[in-house]
Amino acid sequence: MPGERKIVVIGAGIAGLCAAVYARKCGYAVELVEQHDRAGGLATSWRRGDYVFETCMHWLVGSRPGGVLHAEWQEVCEIDSLRFVDHDEFLRIEDERGAQLCIYTDVGRLEAELLSVGPEDENEIRHLTKAVRQLVDLPMPPIGESGLARLASMFRMLPDLPLVWRLAHISLGDYGLRFRNPLLRSFFRDGATPNLSALALILSLAWMSGRNAGYAIGGSQALIRSVVDRLQALGGTIRYEIRVERILVENDTACGVVLDSGEIVPADWVISAADGHATLHALLGGRYHDPAFDKAFAHYEAFPSYVQVSLGLARPLSGEPGYLTLRAESPFEVDPLTRLDALAFRIFNYDPTFAPAGKTAVACFLPTRNSAWWAGLRHDDATAYQAAKHRAAEAVIEVLGRRLPGVRDDIEIVDVSTPATVIRFTGNWQGSMEGWLMTPETGFGTLPQTLPHLKRFLMAGHWVQPGGGLPSGLMTARSAVQAICREDHVVFA
Repeated sequence: MPGERKIVVIGAGIAGLCAAVYARKCGYAVELVEQHDRAGGLATSWRRGDYVFETCMHWLVGSRPGGVLHAEWQEVCEIDSLRFVDHDEFLRIEDERGAQLCIYTDVGRLEAELLSVGPEDENEIRHLTKAVRQLVDLPMPPIGESGLARLASMFRMLPDLPLVWRLAHISLGDYGLRFRNPLLRSFFRDGATPNLSALALILSLAWMSGRNAGYAIGGSQALIRSVVDRLQALGGTIRYEIRVERILVENDTACGVVLDSGEIVPADWVISAADGHATLHALLGGRYHDPAFDKAFAHYEAFPSYVQVSLGLARPLSGEPGYLTLRAESPFEVDPLTRLDALAFRIFNYDPTFAPAGKTAVACFLPTRNSAWWAGLRHDDATAYQAAKHRAAEAVIEVLGRRLPGVRDDIEIVDVSTPATVIRFTGNWQGSMEGWLMTPETGFGTLPQTLPHLKRFLMAGHWVQPGGGLPSGLMTARSAVQAICREDHVVFA
């Protein structure tokens, strides 16, 4: 009987939590093990004094009832009990000379704004907004489905596939070259991920235009708590501050995990929702290979890591945009290998849970691919590490002060996290903020969730679905448990 079978899930990020919920709903006993003292993984925030600083959620695809992925979120949490904010602006870009560009979430306002800023790019602007309108209700690709269900999903996508294919196979950097206006061109080309597929951005704009990508009040932890509550209500077990040393394999069959305490946790199935590189090379000892993963870790581009400078301000900032990018006159130095032309700020004036009334939490996100330098500095020279964090914070405050005069006097809290922080708390490869970028090389495809010659083992999370984000955790968790149910002849619930 299914109730006698057990699944061990490694990692209590969104993928591991969703996998555990689905497994319990299908009648399996579930033990979820997590190295941190709370669930969420990269989907997290932290409190400093009166302020909460978010590091994950910008928006959640599936926030609107009836929208793409909403029904799937209902399967794992009480999504309808969350409060969502649909932003009017996706982003506002300003330079130090006063020029600005507003990327509105309403496609009509977006089109008008782009035409007013760059009338010389009218043809490309209309192509862009036409694509946004077309993809508002694009179904997600069928992951884990088989037979007639997969064919039906593909049939629903058929009218949009030519556009999806074209956008998936051009990078933002190359897409931006279609525009002559320097401000429009910079919107596409100046970010930390110019090789990101244009499809990723245009889909995001489409979901926001359809009011199906709202921000959950309380941030990522509000969603995580809802999934944890569902899992516990179903009788699932989460063990915190537990580190897995290796996956137990007998006769090429996963049969449990060995903890660093020496304890053996037996299981009929193992799902790793932990870091992909650590899963393959540490937990499995590099014994099982798949050409797709070998290619990915050799050639694919992961999301960068980041330094996050968070500020608690005794100022309301109610009239400021929630997402503000300030282009700098001269490159901004994050670390010895990283220079940025723009700084991205999140002004959380839309989330009353992050600061007391009249105050605002602000975060500046500084992407870097120099995670080894930060981790090495923290390990080798704590004084130099703290000095580097202080320099980053001071430089961010200086830039923000030119936009918000007198802001330094309003600062109550300064907090700096680095790639070393990400690695220490999540173990994510190279301190990446997510997993694989969706690029022209990856297209709209996925990586396998199983490994050749290893039975009763699956992977879930952003290392098997390029593009990352919270939806990848949900979708790959769902497909992993669907695969287990097919193998065990159990009805997926």
